[in-house]
Amino acid sequence: MLEPELEKLIEQDHGALDAFVKGNPEPLKELYSRRDDVIIANPFGPPAKGWELAAATMERAATHYRDGEATGFERISEYATPELGYIIEIERFQSKVGGGDKLVPLDLRVTTIFRREEGVWRIVLRHADPITSARPPESIIGAEND
Repeated sequence: MLEPELEKLIEQDHGALDAFVKGNPEPLKELYSRRDDVIIANPFGPPAKGWELAAATMERAATHYRDGEATGFERISEYATPELGYIIEIERFQSKVGGGDKLVPLDLRVTTIFRREEGVWRIVLRHADPITSARPPESIIGAEND
């Protein structure tokens, strides 16, 4: 079981993700470290390292979502020390994506790493991808190899 302060941050993160799939990145950005080693690795592009790139990546990614809502969070694993912790979850959403007009279900496999900074828990890494079920070996071959 994680300490109450870290669980509170995770609850805030879940609420901020609900705002994110409505197109609002600001509540999520508030939870992140501002240090040079913060990393965002989302399904829309390569990892972004450092606060400025991470913030810009969150802002850009939020523009891909509209009228969404978080529908569930399935905790796979969790662990924490007094200074560092992580969770692995399947995040479930529905949202209008890109130029689409239909709400579509979205499931992401997410690893989030937290660090205590000056007594406050912050997100230092988020890696999210759409791989939530088994895939064939050929699925890892990029289009550039076609």
